[in-house]
Amino acid sequence: MAIIGQKLVSQIRETGWKATVAQRTDDAFTRFTAGLTWDDVRGILRGDPPAKPNPRVKPHTEGFWFHIRPTFYHEAVTTLYPTFRLGYLSALFFLIETITGMFLMIFYTPSPERAFTNMIDILTNVPFGSFMRDLHRLGAEAMVVVVTLHMWRTYITGSYKKPRQFTWFTGVILLIITMFLSFSGYLLPWDQLAFWAVTIGTSMADAAPLVGREVNLLLRGAPDIGAGGLLRFYLFHVLLFPLIGVVFLGVHYYKVVRWGLSLPPEMEAIGEDTARKVDQTKRVMFMPDIITNEIMYAAVAMAILAVSSATWYTAPLETHSNPQVTPLHTVAPWYFYWLQGLIKIPHILPFPDSLNMINKPVDDLFALVGLTPKMLWGIVVPPIIIVLLFAIPYIDPNPSRRYKDRKIAIGLAVAFELLILYLSLGGIPTGVPGTGFGYVGGNPVVEVAQEFIPDEGESEVKAIPFDELIVGKYPLANDPAIDEHKAPHLREIVRAIYADMEHRKHTADPLGKKMPEEAEGDVQVKLLQEDLKEFIITIRYIDENQSPQTFSKNAYIHKNSDYR
Repeated sequence: MAIIGQKLVSQIRETGWKATVAQRTDDAFTRFTAGLTWDDVRGILRGDPPAKPNPRVKPHTEGFWFHIRPTFYHEAVTTLYPTFRLGYLSALFFLIETITGMFLMIFYTPSPERAFTNMIDILTNVPFGSFMRDLHRLGAEAMVVVVTLHMWRTYITGSYKKPRQFTWFTGVILLIITMFLSFSGYLLPWDQLAFWAVTIGTSMADAAPLVGREVNLLLRGAPDIGAGGLLRFYLFHVLLFPLIGVVFLGVHYYKVVRWGLSLPPEMEAIGEDTARKVDQTKRVMFMPDIITNEIMYAAVAMAILAVSSATWYTAPLETHSNPQVTPLHTVAPWYFYWLQGLIKIPHILPFPDSLNMINKPVDDLFALVGLTPKMLWGIVVPPIIIVLLFAIPYIDPNPSRRYKDRKIAIGLAVAFELLILYLSLGGIPTGVPGTGFGYVGGNPVVEVAQEFIPDEGESEVKAIPFDELIVGKYPLANDPAIDEHKAPHLREIVRAIYADMEHRKHTADPLGKKMPEEAEGDVQVKLLQEDLKEFIITIRYIDENQSPQTFSKNAYIHKNSDYR
């Protein structure tokens, strides 16, 4: 310290304190920018040409952050095509998820006793808590979309070919990590929808031969999802998967720098890769051109996320998890609908009747080797798909990246995407609306109640104004005995329930089930407390065994709920 002080005093005596402050400030600025002086930065901002030797490459060679970015790009890859900036946006969304996730971590405890309460506090008491949660959830879904599109773009342009095989390999790992990050975060709100979706998801591991039970226990921490499972998924979400993601993101970016961004397929000779051999006249320097473009892309992406989170998008939060009540039509995240479609194969095959002649022999063969449909479609097929993704660069013998020379490869990719779309539509829990495709609904009587009082999510019943919920019992009819001036919404709901019942009596669902003709019911509104009412749908019918049955479903509506 004394030596530093002596040097500072000597410098002030020699040059004066103003020059000393200016010099010391510029030195600190240069260390911070890993080699750029203030004059260099001013020149970048003004658009001045670089000096020789170019000081703008110093951050790439001397700095920590820029060493994984190329110092220059070929002008052919600086436009939207062929990269569409999808790789950069994938990393950007990962950064956004990290920042918003750290904010949410401050107010969250991974405990079944506290998790759901913490979520309510974040949404109601934490400043900008609801906005940050919406931003985190929407950013996660955007990240899944962008990473998937990035893989698709890389495949279509043939950018996985030699010498970029390992770059593709790390990209597949990052795609898997993205999916696992989203799935592990699905449980953390500890609401009913997430609890049962993860319960069903982890139960698939139980179908694995030999180690299924052990893997299931390892994921859940107990036979059922509880404190151990929540803590495990929390650590997966905030520690394990992000750590793996950071490591492979660094490796991925390093490989991009090592081999350069692949040029458009039509620009290179077959079997050649000239991405790193960029003529001086075709170079576009990272600073200032590329970095300013990336700042613009980041600003636009963040603005879209922020505006969406502040306006139309709301991250869902259902009721508190309840292990004793399984909600109907439990859904996995939309990006896993294809996996649900695989498990529902018998319900979504286009010609099930014509396949009956081979279904039994196939089932008998599966039973002989101990392979159940759940094991086949849920345990065997998905890993095969992942292994094939890893192997693509190593099994594709075609040296050309040109589209006209890769008709088979591109055709297979289109067929694969159509298959994923087909399975995803079939995986929708209630089937594709209006078509019945993928429908696996239950008793029509139960489905009527589910339609108007769903186990999770919004409903027309809960949107009825509190004052219109006039206490009483009202038989289901086309013209119910309800004053349309005092309670128009209640009257319309009763009519709608009646109309839905009549429709199901005369029209079979996609599984061929109809509601019994003699089915009838009523709606009852009860006052439980001064500000709390109960809405009950009751349906009476005769079942297949000619036994009288009664089914009821209720919803609680508070005066201040404001579901509208």
